[in-house]
Amino acid sequence: MADQTHVLFVEDDDVIREATQLALERDGFAVTAMPDGLSGLEAFRADRPDIALLDVMVPGLDGVSLCRRIRDESTVPVIMLSARADSIDVVLGLEAGADDYVTKPFDGAVLVARIRAVLRRFGHAGGTDRGEVSADAAAGGVLTFGELEIDTEGMEVRRAGQPVALTPTEMRLLLEFSSAPGTVLSRDKLLERVWDYGWGGDTRVVDVHVQRLRTKIGQDRIETVRGFGYKLKA
Repeated sequence: MADQTHVLFVEDDDVIREATQLALERDGFAVTAMPDGLSGLEAFRADRPDIALLDVMVPGLDGVSLCRRIRDESTVPVIMLSARADSIDVVLGLEAGADDYVTKPFDGAVLVARIRAVLRRFGHAGGTDRGEVSADAAAGGVLTFGELEIDTEGMEVRRAGQPVALTPTEMRLLLEFSSAPGTVLSRDKLLERVWDYGWGGDTRVVDVHVQRLRTKIGQDRIETVRGFGYKLKA
């Protein structure tokens, strides 16, 4: 398992859980599959997987609460699985700290592609590296915007001299904004650059991550340009 990407998969439907586990293992992943949130949390703490796939509606400890517990302890990437694309559960999962979501029923190849995309931007194992960012976003040194300082080499952020804890996805998002301060970045462009979507994605992923980022670096630091996207105030 040490040489494989380790996936924690929490799903209460036996058929989906077993079929998805087999599909992921055929693609070279090591999978720990659990039927409920409490056993999923125990497995996460025991095994420290590289990525977590969490169904929203699992018993014991629901997927959103489990995501929140994981995010309290780790920046490991989390993908939520939801049976309803228009459900409030999707937004709740993203607000709890999930990095992406996949709607059920899903094609195995699509799920694998999304997992690999998330792992690429996290630099793989555990989300401790910055992964791949655009050349402009990675360039710089220490950038200063008012009380906000961004060390693009040390991958550290401070606000009014105090460290700010960001997940890798939040850090990538901030790096994209800071590479072009004052420039409006559309949601589609951010989906492409930060989430590695080569196709149309759900812009709610961007909106919720921007909201999370604002709570950490200042509500007024990222401005909404209605109808176009967002920009970082210089």
